Amino acid sequence: MSIELSNEGLGATIAVTAMDECGEQKQGHVAAERALTIYLDRREIVTVMTLGTQPELLTLGWLRNQRLVESLHDVKSILVNWETDSVNVSTHRVIDGLDEKLSRKTVTTGCGQGAMYGDMMADLHRINLQAPILKQSHIYEVLAALNAHNEIYRQAGAVHGCALCDGTDILSFVEDVGRHNAVDTIAGHMWLNDIQGEGKIFYTTGRLTSEMVIKVAQMGVPTLLSRSGTTHMGLRLARKVGVTLLSRARGRHFLIYNGSDKLIFDAKPKTAHKPKPGRRS
Repeated sequence: MSIELSNEGLGATIAVTAMDECGEQKQGHVAAERALTIYLDRREIVTVMTLGTQPELLTLGWLRNQRLVESLHDVKSILVNWETDSVNVSTHRVIDGLDEKLSRKTVTTGCGQGAMYGDMMADLHRINLQAPILKQSHIYEVLAALNAHNEIYRQAGAVHGCALCDGTDILSFVEDVGRHNAVDTIAGHMWLNDIQGEGKIFYTTGRLTSEMVIKVAQMGVPTLLSRSGTTHMGLRLARKVGVTLLSRARGRHFLIYNGSDKLIFDAKPKTAHKPKPGRRS
């Protein structure tokens, strides 16, 4: 199987001049934001706002997570053209049920108003993930390893980051203006390289909404870790499909909302020194 892919990734930041609170000019960078319209067999499907660093993988993962393309063997080519701000996806055969899928649209909580086509819950009853046993110390190690990333955020801000982790190895780390874009890009990477989600940890800087849980479950990843919070629907769906859900994870702190029976507490959190009563610190 061979898919023709363009290689049209662009830089993530753009150099600009700003003025600080003292009235002095400062040289810096802002995150790029580009419109990319996806065409499926010459039919306009959707326009996504993205950094544009990995548009081919973003497109592939988006099609996969939307369940618009069921098999990688159906994809003939993904060709990006920034002169027209478009990506053209060609398939080997007509996609079954495309009109019906596109007729049903759910506006999600994704940055910039994301959308999911078709029935969001349609395939969830088939998913029953087997979450692995996790050690508290292992979560700390993963969080420490992730500190080496977030390069675009440190330089320009205005982005979310997502990562696929195998043990403490970061298999893929993606930043984009929307967390759903970062998820889709990693999904495209996994699909193209036949990487299975079993036993992996998915990390995101964004909140754990229903959309995030659904996408991660579709990717077969049983553990979802975030530095942000979760929504009630995200928690309900995690319980339904068996995703271990950890949020507010920073440093040595985290909250586990689902899957606490899978966690071994083998490390004592470090506590701040408390001054003795009657003494000023």
